[in-house]
Parts: sequence; structure tokens; C-alpha cells
Amino acid sequence: MTGREPRPNEIAADIDPAQMEPSAGLVYIGRVHSPWTDRAECPRNMVQARERQKTAEVLVDAAWRPALRGLSRFSHAILLVWLDRSERNLIIQNPAHADNPTGTFSLRSPVRPNPIGLEFVQLLEIDEENGIIKVDAVDCLDNTPLIDIKPYFASTDSIPEAKKSSQL
Repeated sequence: MTGREPRPNEIAADIDPAQMEPSAGLVYIGRVHSPWTDRAECPRNMVQARERQKTAEVLVDAAWRPALRGLSRFSHAILLVWLDRSERNLIIQNPAHADNPTGTFSLRSPVRPNPIGLEFVQLLEIDEENGIIKVDAVDCLDNTPLIDIKPYFASTDSIPEAKKSSQL
């Protein structure tokens, strides 16, 4: 790993996805500008981010600004971001808040083979011409690459009966 020291019982994959040949034609469409410049100060989730009541801005690159048309009809959106400063090779993680190590795919950790983050945000203001979207909060670092924006539909995106079992 190039960042933090591994915690006890963490297991890295035999390969580091960051060193592999890319297999998707992914492009960044902009950047998220947040108040968080250091991983230690960055909120761990959107609840913490909203508790700190710090807004953020999304800057959409000029080529993609026409795609913002109609987004202002929505109160909320999902931002897909590339967590470019995250480790990518852990398959078993030992989160500080958990009692036992667990698989990466059972966590919301930014440490994953493809560090794609989800930001469920409230849209506060949209400037289509300049490609600026002001949002209520984010839990990602400043200058995080933006992959996509999707409108949030409470009628289809919310799953009230979803739950997490305490058993492993």
C-alpha cells in the first residue's frame, strides 16, 4: 500500500488495481470542490458531512454543461465520483469502528478495487451556463473527479425495507 499502514488482520489482494491496464473508457466530467482537503478531517459519511453544515460545489466541464438541462427540476441528485486518493488493493479490511475484519464489498469504505463513491446530495443552486452546482454537503476530498450525475427519484431509489443483519 502507498497510503496508510494496514490495520491488523487486513488482507491485500495479490494485485493492485491501480497498476492494471484500464478496461473501461471512463472519463471525468468535472470536479467536486469541498471544504475537505485532508482525509483525517473529511467526514466518513453524509450524516457527518451534513452535521458539519458545509456546502460544496460541483464544477462540470464545459463540454458536459448542456447535459445539466432539466436537472433543476429535482431537489436531490446522486453524484458518482472517483475517489482518486484511495488505496485499491484491500480485500479484507479492519475498520476502526468494527469489532472484526470484513470483506471490502460489505463496507462503504473508499478503499476498493474501483474507488467509486456515491454522494446523495441536495441540489441548492444550479448555474447551467457556468457548470456550477451548489450542494448541501459531500463526504469526499476537495478536487475529487466527477464521473456522473443522476437525478434522485424517491419513488424508485428509496428502499424503506432495506436492513443490515448484525450477524456475519
